[in-house]
Amino acid sequence: MNDDTQKEKLRQHFARRVTTQARVVLDTWQKIQASPDDAGAWYQDFHTAIDKLTRYAQRFDMQKHAEAGRRLAEQLTRWPEGAAIPADLVPQLQETLDRLSQSTLRRTDQDLDEPPRTFRRTPVYIALGNGDIANRLIKQLEFFGFRASAFDDAASLLEACAMHKPETILMDVSFGGAPCQGLDTIEQLQERHETPIPVIFMSDEDGSIETRLRASRCGGEEYFYPAVDPGQLIEKIEAYTHGNTVEPYRVLVLDDSRAQAKFMETVLKKAGMKAHIITDPMQIIHALEQFSPEIIILDMYMPGCTGMEIARVIRQQDRFHSVPIIYLSAEDDVGKQLHAMSLGGDDFLTKPIDPKHLVATIHNRGRRARSLLALMIRDSLTGLFNHTHTLHLLEQEIVKARQKEQPLCFAMLDIDYFKKVNDSFGHPIGDRVLRSLSMFLKQRLRKTDHIGRYGGEEFAVIFPGTRESDARAVLNEIRERFSELGQPAGDREFHVTFSCGIASWTGDSAQELCERADRALYRAKADGRNCVLPAQD
Repeated sequence: MNDDTQKEKLRQHFARRVTTQARVVLDTWQKIQASPDDAGAWYQDFHTAIDKLTRYAQRFDMQKHAEAGRRLAEQLTRWPEGAAIPADLVPQLQETLDRLSQSTLRRTDQDLDEPPRTFRRTPVYIALGNGDIANRLIKQLEFFGFRASAFDDAASLLEACAMHKPETILMDVSFGGAPCQGLDTIEQLQERHETPIPVIFMSDEDGSIETRLRASRCGGEEYFYPAVDPGQLIEKIEAYTHGNTVEPYRVLVLDDSRAQAKFMETVLKKAGMKAHIITDPMQIIHALEQFSPEIIILDMYMPGCTGMEIARVIRQQDRFHSVPIIYLSAEDDVGKQLHAMSLGGDDFLTKPIDPKHLVATIHNRGRRARSLLALMIRDSLTGLFNHTHTLHLLEQEIVKARQKEQPLCFAMLDIDYFKKVNDSFGHPIGDRVLRSLSMFLKQRLRKTDHIGRYGGEEFAVIFPGTRESDARAVLNEIRERFSELGQPAGDREFHVTFSCGIASWTGDSAQELCERADRALYRAKADGRNCVLPAQD
């Protein structure tokens, strides 16, 4: 590892220390706001947190955090220790903390005076014969949070992969000048890794079946001829990198034998799944509500009822109508097995259970169930949640916010002058703009935030546990960066903006919250577009 790489890692480490300390300051302020009568008790913690923030930020040269820390320390001198916080000081502290929150929520390890980027840890490597296209791709990929590097020769690419395995490689089939030399390089590279690296091949010539087979065998996920524009390539790169992290399956096991249930739990957890076991059939409704399983395993014969009867009860609930149900039993009569599956089951495993067979069955059923669910709840163009499911998630988050007494925000976004984009460049380019904004939002928002396509060129974002000022700061940053992103259209390039309205939940219903956000969006459009406005009470 060279000195520059080591320095960069150290700088990123120290930057994380500063942002972590900034969150301590913000969390302490939230506690003070939650209990204003006991604010004096938090004075010392607040003072200590601010002092640490200022020292860390000055030491690691993070100017915006250091400035916020100094200003907070100065304002704190007007608050006598142990006393109630002066009323006129609250808005001044809040303003400074809002600025600190805006800097911290950028979630970047770079110096916050630079344009904010949320790079992934692992890079994308580009090996193309055309340097102009490679540089253009790098610039576009950085907008979407990818750290990309271009290579001029096979030796430097192989050396980089040995040091840091990439998420994806974009490879010219003739990289290096000779026909199929890029394939030679990839074959050599894949031999050095236990798990293959996804590769997207590009070619200026229509490859023969032999060439395409060879590309597929060495990890080629795509083979483009003729070469496509950067927008389409980025969508493919996103598809092969965004889906790498698979959430573990949630499996509910109902078996009256505690020993058998425990054995199942051990097998499933070793396979990386989340298992929840119950031994009493009468607990099934409660377990369904609390655990919300993706797959259900039922013993066929239990005291008081059968697995078939439980399956019929489960199928009477709409949200579990398509959840796979697998029966377990020592029953080897094929006729009875088929009869059981006709009453709501999807598969049948015979005891004693082979762990490998069990895990393979769950993986197969789980993949199909998730694919079916995605078709039901996601928009086919962008992959975001559809209108109906977005509203369902909003209602769920309102329930959680009420129970936990936490803030909640709902935002509506609308692409400006989208009809002009379709009229000027055609609907395929318009669709690509919609997909680019969806990718932009997915890259720059938290996993706990819910993003949906509300309809047409409208998008919706649900921010659990987030104040309006913080949500507005994040969306403003996204708006600014998205407007800088060049949208390719053949030999031309254009820019797109969006308008946004945000509403903070105040105890109202999901419908009322949506209406307030929609009115704020309408105001943003009327005020000239390309802005983020809060709802008015």
